[in-house]
Amino acid sequence: MHAVGQEDGTQPPVELALLARRAGVRVSLVRRYHAFGLFDPSAGTSEAPLFAPSCAARVAAAERLRRDLGLNLAGAVLACELLDRIVELEERVGRRRGQAS
Repeated sequence: MHAVGQEDGTQPPVELALLARRAGVRVSLVRRYHAFGLFDPSAGTSEAPLFAPSCAARVAAAERLRRDLGLNLAGAVLACELLDRIVELEERVGRRRGQAS
């Protein structure tokens, strides 16, 4: 399960180079994260994909995991996916608790 780059309604999708700049990493690294499935394009074409601006935060988080925990790219992507799943499950539990009250 990887985050699909979706527009949040307030900011238009961005090109890969701007995404890399916002994440504070090289374009080549963003391309590698994309290849590993960390995020998907939200618009554009296969030759010129565009990405949700929120993907920059996801790339930055994966890089922190690599730096702080010594994970490789695949491990950082997996950790991000697991963290997403935890958040999803916590939200589901919270909704169920709210319905039970």
